[in-house]
This record gives sequence, C-alpha cells and structure tokens, in this order.
Amino acid sequence: MGKKILLEHIDKPGIKSYEIYRQHGGYNSVEKALREMKPADIVEEVKKSGLRGRGGAGFPTGMKWSFIDKKSGNPRYLVCNADESEPGTFKDRYLMEFIPHLLIEGMITSSIALESNLGFIYIRGEYKWIKTILEEAIKEARAAGWLGHNILGTGYSLELVVHPGAGAYICGEETALLESLEGKRGNPRIKPPFPAVKGLYGNPTVVNNVETIAAVPWIINNGGDAYAKIGIGRSTGTKLISACGNINKPGVYEIELGLPVDEFLNSNEYCGGVHDGKMLKAVVAGGSSVPILPAELFFKTKKGDPRLMSYESLSDGGFESGTMLGSGGFIVYDEDQCIVRNTWNFTRFYHHESCGQCSPCREGTGWMEKVLHNLENGHGKLSDVDLLWDIQKKIDGNTICPLGDAAAWPVASAIRHFREEFEWHVVHAHDAQKRNYGLLKSTKEYFSALAV
Repeated sequence: MGKKILLEHIDKPGIKSYEIYRQHGGYNSVEKALREMKPADIVEEVKKSGLRGRGGAGFPTGMKWSFIDKKSGNPRYLVCNADESEPGTFKDRYLMEFIPHLLIEGMITSSIALESNLGFIYIRGEYKWIKTILEEAIKEARAAGWLGHNILGTGYSLELVVHPGAGAYICGEETALLESLEGKRGNPRIKPPFPAVKGLYGNPTVVNNVETIAAVPWIINNGGDAYAKIGIGRSTGTKLISACGNINKPGVYEIELGLPVDEFLNSNEYCGGVHDGKMLKAVVAGGSSVPILPAELFFKTKKGDPRLMSYESLSDGGFESGTMLGSGGFIVYDEDQCIVRNTWNFTRFYHHESCGQCSPCREGTGWMEKVLHNLENGHGKLSDVDLLWDIQKKIDGNTICPLGDAAAWPVASAIRHFREEFEWHVVHAHDAQKRNYGLLKSTKEYFSALAV
C-alpha cells in the first residue's frame, strides 16, 4: 500500500464537514504558517519538496511562487485552477467533492506564502454542485476564524471567492482563465508578461491546480524534505490518477510517483487489469492531450527499463516511443477498441473547444475532425492519412496556447503507432461499422486475418 497524502482521510465519515476535518489535523498548516513561519520560509519548504504542478505541465511549484513580483507593492492574487475539463481527468472533482476543506486549507496556507489577501477558485461551470460544497466549506472556515480579517490575531487577512466558468475548456489555460475571471472572453494571452508579473487585473498572480494546492498543507506540516523522499528522482511525492476505460476498477487512485506502470494497471490495489481478460491495445497515460502508446511501448522505456508512473519515465523516448504524465487521466483501450474512432472523438472535442484566436488551431482542428469523420465512416482516401499528418504538423507549436498542441499530439501519435488501422478504414470502407482490430500490427496482417 503506497503512501497517502491527499486521500489519507477521504473515507472518514463526515470528513466533508469542518468539525471532522479539524479533528484529523485540518488547518494545522495554517496555524504553523502564521505563527511559526515567514512567507519566504513557506516558499522554501515547497521548493525543497520538489512539488510540481499537477494540472499537466509539471512546472516546479516553489519556483513558480518565487517568480511573483513582491517589489511593486501591487496586490497579489492566488487563483486556483479548478476548471478540470481534460477528457479522462476527474481527480480534482473527487477532492473538491469529498474533502473540500483540504483545498480551502491549501488556499489559505499558499496565500500566506504569497502574501496575498484575496484568492479565487475558478471552477468548471458544469461543477455547480461542487461550487455549493466549496462555498459551504469557506463559510465554515470563516466561522472558525481561518478566513476574514486579522486571522488568529496575527494581522493577516484573507478572503476566498468561488467563481464558476461557463463551460469552456480553453479556460483551463491560465491566462484564458484570468481573462474569464475579469469578465472577458476566455482567450489566452500572449506571454510575456507572465501572470507572476502581470496577471489578474494587471497585478502579480499565481495560478495553481487543485491537486497542487491540496498538497501544500502536508508539506508545511511535515517538511519539504519529507515530501521529497516520497517518489523517485525529480518526480517527488504522490499523484492522483483518474483511471478509466477498459479496466476492471475505474476510479481515482493516489500513487507514489515511481510506481511501475505494470503494477498500476494490473494489480488489484489499483486498476485490476484489462476487463474481461482481454488484451491491452493502447494507453493514454495523462489525459486526452498526451500521445497514445501501444501496448508494446507502454511497459518498457526506450532504454529497455520497466516504465514507471513518473514524469521522466513516461516521457522517455520523446514522442517517438514515449508519452507524458500530464493531468493523470489514465485511459485504457482493450483489443477491441478502434483507434480511428477514439482519435476522431478527441479531435471533435478540441475543434469544439478551440477559442478560434489562432488560425492554425481554429482551421486545423476542424479540418482534422472532418478528415477523421470521413475515415471513420468509410468515405476516406489513403492520401487522407498523409493529409492528417501534415495538418497536425502545421498546428503543433504554432499557437498562442497549448490547446493546438493538445489537439495535434493525439493525432500524430495515433498515425505514428497505428497507421495501418487508418489505412484499413480506407481499404475496407464498406465494412466500416463491423470492426474488431485486436493487436494486429500491419495492413498485411489485417487482410490475412480477415481472409480466414
């Protein structure tokens, strides 16, 4: 059983309430931060911990905090990115719904470190019931003296606001989120300037993911060095994984980074293996935006080492033979799943969610969706596969924000590893609705199997 930091008390009856949360050590980090530490000390502990952003980018949290402008004298803001919209990812929802005070405590402790007096939780618009839960937790925290004016008589004051979005995936990008929070259309900003210098309302701002902020209380209570001892290498601490797809035990799991992928997929403690005893075909390890890996590349790195659930191990081999940990949206495909159909589904999402600000993304995502729709429905041409490859290359790296990259990478990796499946859709267009691809690796093998 791995170390539990975020989910240690998740199953305690009544943990959603302030009273029970407090009985299990809740808000101790706030008390320690205010009475025993200076803001710079808190930042230093987070640096020591090696905590990296859990929203997908994996940028060192303490370093991000240290960038915030404290010299200008302008107000500073902490914004929690709770706009969890990545297909396959639902771990932030789990935290906010079942142990909301952990996020509130993390927001307060992090705000003390940043010397911020106003914080925002920008929550996905579809999470209306969770907005109510968070606002109730904030109300309880304020009644207990953890929020408001002159907290614990220390002279420090803080208010938290929960702000719902309007259901736009693009607002998960931090600068688009800030635009939306200001009441504008959620279009990403050109950087620099970065939010740490000029963010919300033109003032210094830090934007962190729910899971990232929720890890801060444990780090302050136990020390950054203790957190850094968990995990492996630069992938320190624990990580929440949203596991779904063709597995026996879908759900949210907290793992110690460095856990072998084979153990995570097949052990009864976690995913419980591929359902119905079927063979594994492919895995999307970090949410819909990361490259897909076929089964034969999932378990071993390019160097031949067992692949681990860590930032470095999953990315070993680059996009040729590796992927990314991303947001931890772990999607499993069994032998019966159609890669073309699933890629088309992802591309439909990114086309729908593109803000339209950048031409490559605005036009390219729609073009990819149309081509994939034709392939999936038996109207494609062999040249369409090369056309898709060309379109994704023109999107990748040519947009203001990473949504364009997120749309391009799944298409590129699907063609790179499963090109024969795309070609099969053309050659056997008449049979487009009657497919079972298994683990066949070449067009010749597909045709041979179909001839039997």
